[in-house]
Amino acid sequence: MGKRPENSGEFFKNVAETQKRFGMPERIVVGLGPGSYAGTRIAVSTAIGLQIATKAELVGLSSLCAIECDAVEYAVVGDARRKSFFLAQVRGNTLAVPPGLHTEAELRIALDSLRTRIPIFAVEALPQFEGVSVRHPSARILAQLAGEANRAFVLPPLEPMYLREPHITTPKQDV
Repeated sequence: MGKRPENSGEFFKNVAETQKRFGMPERIVVGLGPGSYAGTRIAVSTAIGLQIATKAELVGLSSLCAIECDAVEYAVVGDARRKSFFLAQVRGNTLAVPPGLHTEAELRIALDSLRTRIPIFAVEALPQFEGVSVRHPSARILAQLAGEANRAFVLPPLEPMYLREPHITTPKQDV
């Protein structure tokens, strides 16, 4: 959907308008990320709430499988924060190589080996990596994939696709 968490009000408005226009869903598909931590959690939580309210089937899929492009195979890179980046490969709208974490130097080497074979997309601007174009996951493509009978989905309980264990900052102890 390409929206930042601060636009969640607009997100919920679109969900309500979609339900008015098309009625109760039979199947709900949600992009599981990787992506914005808050945005992905909002999307997954909303999908779970809608599933409970509508009794529709609920499935999840990596958002990276729904990048709008003509290529059958492509790579996706993203900023994983804390001085790291992720790299994943998609083939036939299926996650062929799950996101792996890399330093900037490691990612440059990996991109050099992929650049001549497949297109490389980023979910946000990463100007430090040459030849990477920005593309966002598409809700329309996710919906199309949800209609495919032979597609392998993640089934409930759904969780956002985390790239690493949660980082918890603990308060300093009084001395």
